[in-house]
Amino acid sequence: MRFLHVEDARHIENYRVRLEFNDGTHGIVDLSDSLDGPIFEPLKNLDYFKRFRLEGQTLAWENGADFAPEYLKSKSECFRGLAEAMHEPSDCTHS
Repeated sequence: MRFLHVEDARHIENYRVRLEFNDGTHGIVDLSDSLDGPIFEPLKNLDYFKRFRLEGQTLAWENGADFAPEYLKSKSECFRGLAEAMHEPSDCTHS
C-alpha cells in the first residue's frame, strides 16, 4: 500500500493552494476555514500563510503547523490531470 503525500504545492490566491498528490490527482484546496487553534493563528496572516513549504510529504510552516495529506485531499476540489485542473473537478478517489 502506498501512503498519500503531496508532491507539489503552489499558492494561487488568498488561502487557496494548488496541490499535486502522489496518486496522480491534482487539486485546489481552500484552507481559509481550517485555521483554528493556536498553532494555526499565525497562518491567518496571508503573507505568513504563503510561506509554506513541503515537509514530511505535506504542507508545513516554520511554526510547526501542518496538515495531513489526507485532510488536504478531502478538502480539495480534485482533478485527474493538469489540464482538467483549470476546468472541471473529477473523482478524487482513483489511484
